[in-house]
Amino acid sequence: MPTDTRGGSARQTMRSIAVDGQPLRVCVREANGAGRRGGAGVPLLLVNGIGASLELLQPFVDKLSPSLEVIRFDVPGVGGSPPPALPYRFTGLCRLIAGLLTALDHGQADVLGISWGGGVAQHFAAFRGSRCRKLVLVSTATGALMVPARPAVLRHMVTPRRYLDEAYLSSVAPILYGGSARDDPDRVSALMHGQNRVGSPRGYLYQLAAGAGWTSLPFLPLIRQRTLILSGDDDPLIPLANARLMNALIPRSRLHVYHGGHLGLVTEAAELAPVVSRFLGEQ
Repeated sequence: MPTDTRGGSARQTMRSIAVDGQPLRVCVREANGAGRRGGAGVPLLLVNGIGASLELLQPFVDKLSPSLEVIRFDVPGVGGSPPPALPYRFTGLCRLIAGLLTALDHGQADVLGISWGGGVAQHFAAFRGSRCRKLVLVSTATGALMVPARPAVLRHMVTPRRYLDEAYLSSVAPILYGGSARDDPDRVSALMHGQNRVGSPRGYLYQLAAGAGWTSLPFLPLIRQRTLILSGDDDPLIPLANARLMNALIPRSRLHVYHGGHLGLVTEAAELAPVVSRFLGEQ
């Protein structure tokens, strides 16, 4: 049954929607004062990072323009979406996203992907192009072929322990996320534990498997959507060089470098949400 809540000053509806037999936990923030479909009828759909539930991006959603309808969902096996019977690839997840938009009566969406979700967003824009109007890529890269993080950083990503143990996350947040996490790791840890709903270990492994061996390098020049790339100047997980590479390869892209780390969309939401809102509002 749908549940109405408040996100900032806008009404949010939380419900479960089955797409091709897969239940997805979905949250829709209505466009303020614009009725059911809102604005020009093109919502913003958010695809979160690995292991992160839809709650984690609430600070960012609260700072977005109230004229935007915003759709968030938990990928299978994360948060309130049960894991599927079998592992999946980005192709299958993009099919689910297209089905979700259809179920919500939207032909198109602007798509924002952060980190792991940025890979999904690139795939969706390239192979479900008619369903994606504009693209926003945040703290993300090109997959298997990218400028990698140091091994000391990557080893903390193998398991979801940081989502399960707040003290552990405080200890590794500066190494993993950079930016404000270096000065105030306890705040970052509290944000992630207070706003995130942990899924199953199997769901986390499925997310790792979904992107294994995947790369967007061959098809980035084929992406035709206007694209905004956001990257922090202190991101240990996704070095800034990756954003510069995507900016060079995606024809209609622009790069916005902010002062911060991997979680800038949450920790610097007041700065970055207006940047995204302006981009989406441009004709």
